[in-house]
Amino acid sequence: MSGEEEETKKSFRLLGILDVQKTPCAREAILHGAGGALAAGLLHFLATSRVRRSFDVGVAGFALTTLGSWFYCRMNNAKQRVQQRLVQDGIKNKVMYEGTVLDPRNRPGPSS
Repeated sequence: MSGEEEETKKSFRLLGILDVQKTPCAREAILHGAGGALAAGLLHFLATSRVRRSFDVGVAGFALTTLGSWFYCRMNNAKQRVQQRLVQDGIKNKVMYEGTVLDPRNRPGPSS
């Protein structure tokens, strides 16, 4: 078997659309959603003893928890990418201007 065939076997696709293994934050969001669904459905069942409504509350808990976790994780990843780009640009500029007259550390200070 080639590496590509093995990779397709190991990959898990949710609803045939979302490749959970390759999509950032997908695995964690689905796991958080499952926990949220279990907690919401179980708590609603213990409070009301209504099975069908508790199932509906569990499904809604899954959807809300999954989406909330997904957006939170994606927002943090985007923020980290921006910070990483700023640091990389700063390091690149430091290396480029180090030892030249444009180096901010070599500028003369105000005369006293």
